[in-house]
Amino acid sequence: MARGELDTSADPDAERLERVARGLDQARLGSGRPQPDRYVYQLQVRDSDDAEPTELTLAEQDLDQETAWLLDRVLQSQEPGGGA
Repeated sequence: MARGELDTSADPDAERLERVARGLDQARLGSGRPQPDRYVYQLQVRDSDDAEPTELTLAEQDLDQETAWLLDRVLQSQEPGGGA
């Protein structure tokens, strides 16, 4: 299982990252049901450090280009040299 965390406060793409994250709506994200050989992502979005997270489940087959970019950025942030 891969995990990632991204603090957007110092990220040069902070505005875009936050816009995409705020635009996610579980009702419009598809089923979240797994399919063979595809990922299912669990995403927690917080407006501030002390805020309760909004939890979303996203299936790979349901991702649009912007959401895929967001998840890629979060996961890349945990790679060596990737930030956070």
